[in-house]
Amino acid sequence: MRILAAMSGGVDSAVAAARAVEAGHDVVGVHLALSRAGGTLRTGSRGCCTIEDAMDARRAADRLGIPFYVWDFSERFRDDVIDDFVAEYKAGRTPNPCMRCNEKIKFAALLERALELGFDAVCTGHYATLVDGPAGRELHRASDAAKDQSYVLGVLTAEQLAHTYFPLGSTPSKALVRAEAEARGLTVAQKPDSHDICFIPDGDTRGWLAEKVGTATGDIVDRAGAVVGSHQGAHAFTVGQRRGLSLGVPAADGKPRFVLEVRPVSNTVVVGPREALATAEIAGERHSWAGRAPDEGTFACEVQIRAHADPVPATATWESGRVTVVPDVPFEGVAPGQTAVLYDGTRVMGQFTIDRTVSAVPVGA
Repeated sequence: MRILAAMSGGVDSAVAAARAVEAGHDVVGVHLALSRAGGTLRTGSRGCCTIEDAMDARRAADRLGIPFYVWDFSERFRDDVIDDFVAEYKAGRTPNPCMRCNEKIKFAALLERALELGFDAVCTGHYATLVDGPAGRELHRASDAAKDQSYVLGVLTAEQLAHTYFPLGSTPSKALVRAEAEARGLTVAQKPDSHDICFIPDGDTRGWLAEKVGTATGDIVDRAGAVVGSHQGAHAFTVGQRRGLSLGVPAADGKPRFVLEVRPVSNTVVVGPREALATAEIAGERHSWAGRAPDEGTFACEVQIRAHADPVPATATWESGRVTVVPDVPFEGVAPGQTAVLYDGTRVMGQFTIDRTVSAVPVGA
């Protein structure tokens, strides 16, 4: 196949490209420039798509003997990922920018251009497995549960999966990938993995949002509506948050309180006891199916609501363009804007963006 290898400058994408070459494919490497800030530098494990990353990707491509290009996707990244991130927080939702980047950039904009140029597939260093099933290409969990990234790939559609290549999915551990990189003479063998949000390299999400959204004093209230504190911007809070609340009125039982809800219209943050974070039902309309779609109606599945959360057995209902999920055991700390990924065993069925949650603990209980 003609393979376009997306090379981030990290060890995973470098080894993935190397394996594609070794498999006999015609491989071209490409690094995506996602920021117009030419001076953006990496700080340890923080930051991604920086100048250093581009240079590391080029060195890896040179070592593999493949052509290499840098494509400027900064405008698309700003519109589809950064601006979306800010808009979601303004609306009181908690977005996942990695999901949006996979959906809009790596497997939409990049894949579209790759197909236009005559490539058969895009190769990345994600840890997930592709299986050719009876109804077409399927997306499954990786062999290494600790590195499995099928959750953040849950936004991929059947058409996108048909043109995707994940060489690392069957690798038992990340240690083996690093050892392979070392053996291949790749200088990124011991490079730290990226953490946090790539366009907020210092990790200060609250401060970054304050610059983008501004500050506005509002009330922090309990579930009964009583004011128990104040804040400088509802966007700085997420469901499940405990620290940084600065409450002026202690709880009657003396126990810590957690953010239960963010109401952007009234600029209000609702807090309450930990047990009130239990969620008995989630639902959303923005959904996609990773390959074969289930029949409309009710079906059993497992649901994962965060990248590293344990999957929870649940009953899902898909009808009238809406997906509703009732877990066997309540979720904890679910926020509108999060992505729920549905699994059938190891196979990713699809995903939806949560726009409604129902607490398992009624107000006053």
